[in-house]
Amino acid sequence: MATQTKPNPVTDSIETAAERLSELNEKAVANSRKASAAYLNSYENAVVSLADSYEKAAGASRVEWVSTVVTAQADLTREVTKAYASAAREFVS
Repeated sequence: MATQTKPNPVTDSIETAAERLSELNEKAVANSRKASAAYLNSYENAVVSLADSYEKAAGASRVEWVSTVVTAQADLTREVTKAYASAAREFVS
């Protein structure tokens, strides 16, 4: 004779709550990834834009060595920022 188990409302509600929490957690992770990507894009664009502005301002200088140094610094800033943002994107993905 096979025994039948009665549905337990407490167990069922715990399982339902666990499923809901799992779904909410997945949504939170997905939203966090989207927010992180948006932050990284904004950060990268802001720093590159700032480096471009410094380079343009230095280009207006009539002192060649100042323009050369600022251009080199702006290039370094852009490259470091792009590398940082790229590494952070890989980490977040």
